[in-house]
Amino acid sequence: MTFKQSVLSEHTFAFIDIETTGGNAQRDRITEIGIRFWRNGVVVGQWQTLLNPETRISGFIERLTGISNAMVSEAPRFSGLADELEQQLEGCIFVAHNARFDYGFIKSEFRRLGRSFSARVLCTVRLSRALYPEARRHNMDALIARHDLPAVERHRAMGDVTAMLAFFQHTLADRGESAVAGAVNRLLQRPSTPSNIPPDMLTALPASPGVYRFYGDNDALLYVGKSTNIRQRVASHFSGDHQSSRGIRVSESLRRVEYTETAGELGALLLELKQIKTLSPLYNRRSRAAKSLVSLSLQQNAEGYLTVDLVREILPERLGDYFGLFRSQRDALNALRGIAGKNDLCGKLLGLEPAGPGPCFQRSLGRCKGACEGAEDITRYNLRMQIAFHSLRLKTWPWPGPVALIEDNPETERSEWLIIWNWIHIDTLNDHQHTEADLEQYQPRSGAVTFDLDSYKLLVKALLGKDRNRHRIIELPAISQPAVLMP
Repeated sequence: MTFKQSVLSEHTFAFIDIETTGGNAQRDRITEIGIRFWRNGVVVGQWQTLLNPETRISGFIERLTGISNAMVSEAPRFSGLADELEQQLEGCIFVAHNARFDYGFIKSEFRRLGRSFSARVLCTVRLSRALYPEARRHNMDALIARHDLPAVERHRAMGDVTAMLAFFQHTLADRGESAVAGAVNRLLQRPSTPSNIPPDMLTALPASPGVYRFYGDNDALLYVGKSTNIRQRVASHFSGDHQSSRGIRVSESLRRVEYTETAGELGALLLELKQIKTLSPLYNRRSRAAKSLVSLSLQQNAEGYLTVDLVREILPERLGDYFGLFRSQRDALNALRGIAGKNDLCGKLLGLEPAGPGPCFQRSLGRCKGACEGAEDITRYNLRMQIAFHSLRLKTWPWPGPVALIEDNPETERSEWLIIWNWIHIDTLNDHQHTEADLEQYQPRSGAVTFDLDSYKLLVKALLGKDRNRHRIIELPAISQPAVLMP
């Protein structure tokens, strides 16, 4: 095939795939690299090597890739091949399936050596979505089946490169050079970014759910955010006019971006809350951890009338005994004043006025029916109290033990199991490190967990709200509950 003057004839495309010890580019390492170079319709070369990752390969990864610790024990380290790899890729368009994974790992390996690496990046997952928008799945196995591509050795670098290049060549025959070149051009266009960060920063971000973190000078954490599309959300910080002076300050101070992928939106929301509360980023104001939580409990006094106590030691296993969660005593008292005004309840019995003989102030205004003087029937008053506080009653945990709330993402083929107990997010497991069968032996990590107001609200909505059927839930066997800290 002879190509017209276009991006397809002007550049060498390096179809690259890597195998790694895990899914985290900051922590895990590369075990194999395979590259096939393609230009103007012809394969013009290839490059392949195993790498010693300088860490142990887990049994799970060995079974997945077929690359064992013995196979890489005598292989070169990345540091010994960095110069050669950089020369091989110089001037090429970096092509990979789910490219941010491969590109992110290559950049991280160079970064460990104190070096930077940059390239124009083309993702064949995004190319497939652009050319075949009607298709639901775009992972490599789906492409092989849908387009009847040749069988390859999956999860080995050169096998996956072969499949990727076969897909690319299939698109040329199926959609035509003009359509493919147009899609490639659009995908290679880079959105604008602040001048103080690398121009390819957005390219390396995933278009999937998760949490992103902005860092400034001296690695100060500026901001933590979440999105169902990290790349799109981060790009939105830099497009158009900023709506606030804070946005301008964040953009001017930004030096680098980190992210953590999740399988779904709930996992991203919970992780965002946790990181805001524990890491205290400079420009996050909402969702900061409360200094203390206050709730309300109803108790009968000596005469049998229900009174209100402020509660600061909240037991998660007894949430059904409490009414409302407030970030301060002032918020709790303001809520009580509102309840008293709407329901003609006694200020003394609510703890809004000092105890003592005589009627409450509300009684003198005609806003109390006389419980403070024994003038209102006890049963009637207590019923009115229960009705007034009903909507504030906290939700009792509806399962005998912990549960795993499962989020699946068919686009990224990622699954996560959010371990929840007594409305506390205890842990998150993912299918890169575990199987669903592991849940039967699950035990929480050592250390205490914190009962959090915002997480409680999120989890009540997810597990009991109108969208509760969106998630699959598995009841877990009894475990040793970790110590619970209250703010």
